Amino acid sequence: MAIDRDSVLNAAVGVLSRQPNAAMDEIARAAGVSRATLHRLFPGRDALVREVGALALRRFAQALDDARIDEGDAVAAVRRLVDAVIPLSQLCAFLTGESKLYEDTGISEAWDRLDARVRALFLRGQQEGAFRIELPAAWLSEAFLDLVAGVGWAVQDGRLAPRDSAHALAELFLGGATRRSAP
Repeated sequence: MAIDRDSVLNAAVGVLSRQPNAAMDEIARAAGVSRATLHRLFPGRDALVREVGALALRRFAQALDDARIDEGDAVAAVRRLVDAVIPLSQLCAFLTGESKLYEDTGISEAWDRLDARVRALFLRGQQEGAFRIELPAAWLSEAFLDLVAGVGWAVQDGRLAPRDSAHALAELFLGGATRRSAP
């Protein structure tokens, strides 16, 4: 029987996003494979963590492309981005919680490129007058990505229903980031 590498990686995300120090035994059990099989696929924990990180970054890059964040009204682009990243919220939780990833230059540079794209969306929204200008675009990007991670944890722990997660994220974020007229 062939082992589906992506299934193993997805199971690893589920474990590692909540237990960054989880042992390979726990990850293998969650993936439904033996520890030996897990080690055949990934020579060690660091290799597994890097592979999950690389997968997460590829999927996030695709989500940014799918959301067409460079097109149209910035608020509408954020809503499209929310819809595109909600299915990846556990991956975002993993990315924001796994500090060892940023020791890998390639992963760190890929994260910086993705963050720059999100930051550019918020800067464009500020220039259009849609987003608050007293909040730096870099902070808006960081806050947005941290909220995506929070959705991942909340859904995983049963504190937020998956069907409510996109609405919850969009309304909470946009409620704080959207520029308001002076009273």
